[in-house]
Amino acid sequence: MSINYTFGLPLLHNFAEFIYYQGLFLPHEVDKIIGFWDDDKTIKATLSGDKKYNDELRKSSVMFIDNTPENDWIYSKLGALAINCNRERYNFDLLGFHQELQLTKYSEGNFFDWHLDFGAGEISARKLSMTIQLSDEEEYEGGDLQFMINKEIVTAPRKKGTIVIFPSFIMHRVTPITKGTRQSIVGWVSGPPYR
Repeated sequence: MSINYTFGLPLLHNFAEFIYYQGLFLPHEVDKIIGFWDDDKTIKATLSGDKKYNDELRKSSVMFIDNTPENDWIYSKLGALAINCNRERYNFDLLGFHQELQLTKYSEGNFFDWHLDFGAGEISARKLSMTIQLSDEEEYEGGDLQFMINKEIVTAPRKKGTIVIFPSFIMHRVTPITKGTRQSIVGWVSGPPYR
């Protein structure tokens, strides 16, 4: 049996539709990220590559976390996690974050129906998607991150601080919020075209 090595580390390919991690961000770091929310900087969420609103597919508010020296700790932690996850699970060619991290707020009645994060145009370079749960699971009802896997719906963990990473071509949704508010970070690690 031969094992491939990258930077002296073995490549362990064990594909999974999604992976989740806990404990990367400490509670005070999660609270700090939540504190970034600024109603004056928010916009109504659009569909990727489209400047139009489609309230039948997506309804939420977003703002962006600038990739600045003050925020480098967030990008660095998530980038390192994505690299490790990719090495263990996918072996995609990755280049980094080509879009700013998106801070998202789902209020009562908000949702994001079934979709892919990968497609034509500006989103064609996305390889790995990540969602970071910022809200305590007791603060809201509904708002589940779900995946369509072999015609079955699978729900991701909701614990505050949980990071879910998945290939951007995996079908997923956020179910409607029926009570409270759910906040999260969404990010995409990009790379060259598949070959």
